Order: sequence, then structure tokens, then C-alpha cells
Amino acid sequence: MKTILLVCSAGMSTSLLVTKMEAAAKEQGLDRKIFALPFSDAPRVLEEVDCILLGPQVRFQKNAIQKMANERKAGPIPVDVIDMRDYGTMNGAKVLAVAEKMIG
Repeated sequence: MKTILLVCSAGMSTSLLVTKMEAAAKEQGLDRKIFALPFSDAPRVLEEVDCILLGPQVRFQKNAIQKMANERKAGPIPVDVIDMRDYGTMNGAKVLAVAEKMIG
């Protein structure tokens, strides 16, 4: 199972995107754990995730998250910002496709 972390500010709209991504993963037969946390909570789960996607509202935190992701014990993991249009339209399938590409 691969794990995808979405980083957000408060989590309300991001939790809806998680639901849409989970539905897309199920539809595609993918075994994925997808969850969202605020930026302040992200460091405590870095060792458990395979990629990190930031909500557009916290894109300014990308360098800080990338630094932490590069320094984790289990090795570096990819970090990117969710496309604003995909986030705004809650396009779970598209955001999941980006995460899948990041994971490899």
C-alpha cells in the first residue's frame, strides 16, 4: 500500500478532495491510504508517506516541506503543489494521477 499526504491549512476542502481521490483509487483498483493534515502536523508523519501534495493555499510552505521530506530517515520523498484548477474543481482522479506519477 502506498500512502499519499495532502497538506493544507485547515483541512475542510482538502478532506473532500481526499474522499474524491479515495473513490478514484478504488475505481482504479489501487490500494492507497490518502489523508490530509495541516502543515503543522505534517512533520510527525513524514516517515509513513510516499509522496506529499500541498494545497494551493499552502504552496508557500513547499520549500519547508521539501527540506523535511529530503531529510527523513527512510529517504527523500517527492513533494509538489496541487494544481489550483484541479483543487478548485475537486478533481480527485487528476490529483491521484499526479500522486501516482510522483510515486513512480
